[in-house]
Amino acid sequence: MSKPYLTEEHEIFRKSLRKYLEKQVIPNFEDWEEARQVPRTYWKQLGEQGFLCPWLDEEYGGMNADFGYSVVFTEELEKVGAGIGGPGLHNDIVMPYIDSYGSKEQKQRWLPRSVTGEMISSIAMTEPGTGSDLAAIKTTAVRDGDHYVINGEKTFITNGYSTNFIVVVCKTDTNVNPPHKGISLIIVDTIDGEVPGFKKGKKLRKVGQHTSDTAELIFEDVRVPVENLLGEEGKGFYYLMDKLQQERLMVAIGAITSAERMLEITIDYVKQRKAFGKPISKFQNTQFKIAEMATEIEIGRTFVDNLIVKHMAGEDVVTEVSMAKWWVTDLAKKMAGECMQLHGGYGYMEEYEIARRYRDIPVSTIYAGTNEIMKQIIAKNMGL
Repeated sequence: MSKPYLTEEHEIFRKSLRKYLEKQVIPNFEDWEEARQVPRTYWKQLGEQGFLCPWLDEEYGGMNADFGYSVVFTEELEKVGAGIGGPGLHNDIVMPYIDSYGSKEQKQRWLPRSVTGEMISSIAMTEPGTGSDLAAIKTTAVRDGDHYVINGEKTFITNGYSTNFIVVVCKTDTNVNPPHKGISLIIVDTIDGEVPGFKKGKKLRKVGQHTSDTAELIFEDVRVPVENLLGEEGKGFYYLMDKLQQERLMVAIGAITSAERMLEITIDYVKQRKAFGKPISKFQNTQFKIAEMATEIEIGRTFVDNLIVKHMAGEDVVTEVSMAKWWVTDLAKKMAGECMQLHGGYGYMEEYEIARRYRDIPVSTIYAGTNEIMKQIIAKNMGL
């Protein structure tokens, strides 16, 4: 299916990225899954070849590329496996906060090294007792002279084990009402060495997405210079709301790409697998299941592509993106089950890709705001 937002330059970028992934990543992917980690060389290679943050201004090492390059990047990584998607979060979820709200000095300090892969970023929102309800976070940052003193715990942090540059969502005012007005974003930077009081917990053992390192982050009287405040004090919640449209769109893009890949490998399998003397693709039930999945995936892709066009045009599509995030991730979960069923017993074996896909996709309905929260947003925006 042709995509109206992609040009010949985007496809050249895709071919270059795919060539790199086929040569350097796919042969090592299973080993990375076992290690529960991608190597830092992966990040460095992505940086060297211009795949990290190409949308940034040339002043900071980028190429002033449009969002179409981010779409291509997400799709190609997702085709290999969701677990190698940490650089996607780095590129299109964390860095936009620095680019939009950072001072000139902050941009000079953090963006160039993020483009080269020297610096791996993360964003710390979720806490052990607080997920989608961001206004209820407990992590505090108390002003003490020319420093903030941060205390609290964060969990489920993507890139958390390898990160050396964290945008921490914290409370700089615990008395303001409503409480979300007390939220600020403060950067904790460990690139130049250990920060007293800051600790990384062990890598969390997840059901899927094993190659993506996920960790707990602990802050005990961590002193951070006031110049690490991102934007203005008390504006953090509004900054988060402003950027969540793109984050949720990225999740929808990844989910529809995963659904497309699952259908592709299942079609290949049912053509080869024989039962009762003929390929199972010749049975009516198989044909109906494949036809149904292909139709739903086409509907999802059409919706997502339309939202990409609107997002690139700068339109406010929060409601539609919330629809896409829940519907497409739910669709991908359903596709995983249907495709595994068509694989039969082999679908439950680790050496078959569908088994990993079945493990990897369910969390997409939870992160970036649960699908239940997406429905609340839609209802609210409909005036209910």
